[in-house]
Amino acid sequence: MSTNSQNNDNQEIDLSDISKKIGGLYDAVLMSIFNMLLFFKRKALILVLLFIIGAGLGYFLDSNKNYDSQIIVAPSGGVDYLYSKIDLIKSRLSEKDQTFFKSIGINNSDKIQNIKIEPIVDLYNFVNNNTAIASNAQNTQNFEVIKLLAESNDINKVIEDELTSKNYPYHSLLISSSGRIESDDIIKPLLKYLNTDDYMSQISKINKENILIKMKKNEEEIVQIDSIISVISKNISKNNKSNNLIYNNENSEINAMFELKNKLISEIASQKIQLVKIESFIKDISITPNIINNKGTNGKMKLILPILFISLFVLISLFLAFYKNQSTKTK
Repeated sequence: MSTNSQNNDNQEIDLSDISKKIGGLYDAVLMSIFNMLLFFKRKALILVLLFIIGAGLGYFLDSNKNYDSQIIVAPSGGVDYLYSKIDLIKSRLSEKDQTFFKSIGINNSDKIQNIKIEPIVDLYNFVNNNTAIASNAQNTQNFEVIKLLAESNDINKVIEDELTSKNYPYHSLLISSSGRIESDDIIKPLLKYLNTDDYMSQISKINKENILIKMKKNEEEIVQIDSIISVISKNISKNNKSNNLIYNNENSEINAMFELKNKLISEIASQKIQLVKIESFIKDISITPNIINNKGTNGKMKLILPILFISLFVLISLFLAFYKNQSTKTK
């Protein structure tokens, strides 16, 4: 019995100690909150001034907006050339080489903060472009290459790989600027510079001549096919003694003629599109200038600076109070 009584007394003592510790912790928390309220009360004027200064400075910084201008381009056989030119421009930009930019017609290069280019991932168009019959073999080859690479690697890595991505038809050229830019001042001179190259101009000229020759040949073949179909139709009409019969589904020769004619028409349509694309070897498809850049801290400084100034003031004040308290204890 005496042993049980002693255990009960110990438990009561332990519970009493625990409740005292909890009460002390509760009082300490309340005291900390009270001291913090007193601190804010004593330093209210300084905190308000810091908030006003931070907000004012933030509004000033946010008023100098940053913009992104996007140019979607389609290089006709000059992807490596395009990327090398952009690398050159980036290096001149980092060196602040205004002489170079003035030589290509850009007089306010100080507005340009950065320029970069990246492919627009379009795997389906890369492996299944049906706009041109002549490209079917190349499309099949592209698909087999992707399939082969995907067998030994992650398909997402293959799609975004530099060697693969450079072969996509469209690429995004992004110009970051401090303030709005005018197309005539920066974008047009930049595109003109990208399309100024003797070798690429000669290749583009030859490609255009080849397409025109193919188009003319296809048109001549269509005329010939029409004349042949006309002769065959007349013969069929005579044989069947019917002037209204023009086309016989069971006639393999005339079916083949119609199929060939449709293929040639589709190829001419594709060649017309190609002519538009190779008007310049770096063809601008779409230009979207002056998109406000709100990434990161852009446009948010009026909120960030007041919080930052007040937080720094509070942390410094707490550190000084802690240092003073420890110094007093040490003495």
